[in-house]
Amino acid sequence: MNFSLYIAKRYLFSPGSSNAINIITGIAAAGVVIGAMSLFIVLSGFAGLKDFSLQFSTYFDPDLKIFPSEGKTFIFTKDQKTKISALDEVVNFSEIVEEHVLLEFREKQKTAFIKGVDANYSKVVQTDSILGYGEWLTNNDFQVVAGSGISRELSMGVEQTYTNLLNIYVPKPGKGIPTDPSKAFSIEKAVNIGIYSISEELDSKYLFATTGLVRKLLSLSEDKVTHIEIKLAPEADESRVKQELQSIFEDKVIVKNRVQLNDALYKMLNTENLVSYLVITLIAIIALFNVAGAIIMMIIDKKDNIKTLYNVGAALPKVRKIFLFQGLLMTILGTLLGLLLGFTLIVLQQRFGLLMITPSLPYPTRITATSFVIVFFTITIIGFIASLLASSRINQKLVN
Repeated sequence: MNFSLYIAKRYLFSPGSSNAINIITGIAAAGVVIGAMSLFIVLSGFAGLKDFSLQFSTYFDPDLKIFPSEGKTFIFTKDQKTKISALDEVVNFSEIVEEHVLLEFREKQKTAFIKGVDANYSKVVQTDSILGYGEWLTNNDFQVVAGSGISRELSMGVEQTYTNLLNIYVPKPGKGIPTDPSKAFSIEKAVNIGIYSISEELDSKYLFATTGLVRKLLSLSEDKVTHIEIKLAPEADESRVKQELQSIFEDKVIVKNRVQLNDALYKMLNTENLVSYLVITLIAIIALFNVAGAIIMMIIDKKDNIKTLYNVGAALPKVRKIFLFQGLLMTILGTLLGLLLGFTLIVLQQRFGLLMITPSLPYPTRITATSFVIVFFTITIIGFIASLLASSRINQKLVN
């Protein structure tokens, strides 16, 4: 066994000559454990929070979404539909016609986006997961499905008959101010047959309708769309599919994946995660420099032993390694114990909901292998630096 490592283990597990040394060493070890545990809990908490925040996008956003490179709409030909259908990695696609509209129901008004979808939409997006009440759209062009926020603001429920209709207004295209305001808008009427719920923002933003209704409202031809939403096979190569789609549309479109569609949300979550990691790491650095203090106190306590080792032939580098290894062992063992405690707390949170956001919603967490690796190397590296600085205090003057 390595000489320095053997002595370091003996020093680590044997009590010091005074209670003060033992207390300082215990505080240093506790700081390592708490630092590792805290960092693991924070990383697991943010991983769970990220999943929780992004789960709504998996219900609403497709794997890929095609936008026009210019203007609001583009032509989607039968030939292009055939070519997309022929792609092995494309499971299905849906034509979308979307526009900003004014909604009116029983003298209450609200602006929103009307999203016209075709029959394939439920095969691209999990409509059964977002529908809270009522039914989803059929082929009837006089039906709509409202978000819970729209429904609440307009006091509009699921209507069983066609007596209470929702008025949908959109400005007619053209220039100048019309002399007759009643002719300035295209108007369609529809009945609300369902209410969906995704998130507070989306529930107040979108009203689903058929592409037939929206095209009629906007006076669009059958071959025009504002977007195309695509569902990919699980094993699909996203980059290759993007290139094939660009080729089909002759590079006249923009293709975005789910991450790009939620770019701002991803950046916000990643920034919060990084800031929290840095804050906890700073706290861990302060705590781990207690290890340096403990090693220095141990050097003072073992001063006579150090002189004896030096006199019997142990070179100064070997003596320094004793206390370097002692600090490193303390750090590694403390980190492992902290990871175990952190893992236990996260498992208990997932099982019993120790911390609740609302009475029915526990704080989301997710355990990842990356969290273990990040915590272990972060705490170990800081502990190594602290131990190296402390062990460097052993010099020729000390042993003379």
